Amino acid sequence: MKPSARDIARKWGTRIWRGWIRPILFVVIILGSFRSAVADWNDVPTGSMRPTILEGDRIVVNKLAYGLRVPFTPWSIVDWSTPQRGDVVICFAPDTGERLVKRVVGVPGDTVSMVDNVLLVNGRRIACTADTPETPLPDWSAGRPRAGTESLDGRDHAVQFLPGVQARRSFAPVTLQPDEYFVLGDNRDASRDSRYFGTVDRRQIVGEVVAIAGSLDPSRHYLPRWDRFFEPVE
Repeated sequence: MKPSARDIARKWGTRIWRGWIRPILFVVIILGSFRSAVADWNDVPTGSMRPTILEGDRIVVNKLAYGLRVPFTPWSIVDWSTPQRGDVVICFAPDTGERLVKRVVGVPGDTVSMVDNVLLVNGRRIACTADTPETPLPDWSAGRPRAGTESLDGRDHAVQFLPGVQARRSFAPVTLQPDEYFVLGDNRDASRDSRYFGTVDRRQIVGEVVAIAGSLDPSRHYLPRWDRFFEPVE
């Protein structure tokens, strides 16, 4: 008896499912779960973390830095650490849900404030070399970027200031409640961060940025920045 068109279609459908769709779906689920719960990589489109992270950098995110989550959910299975001052993290803005890369400057229990771009944590002024006159820096009056080095709990990192643009350079003291974190961009005058959308909940922090996998320069036709490949993020 000659097989019907329906039987032929069913047979080919089974072959396609077993030979193509099922293996591809399996790989997608495994890879997606890995990126969701273990490690991920993200392309950076803006300069809010300059000079630490540049536009066109591809960053490596350790999703296991603070604990293990159920893949594709914000639910935590187990936590073995918490974000610390100075960590560069991937988080979600509490107002828009936008994925961001920022630096943690305040942890639960801290009181954070800023006066004329000088960061204060628990009433203590955070040292920044950009404030010292002996440091050779571009002229403020020229409106060019002013670079420096800030130190949080003995961990140094680069910061940048843009005196020629409008920015929120001062804010009143904010005391962080349990599971609340205060995040800032290293490019202090060109970053949308906790100064604008408030504190970030622990569940909105999904991992720590540990390295730059590669970098393409959008201002130079996306030519590679070879000197930034495999650089650790401090």
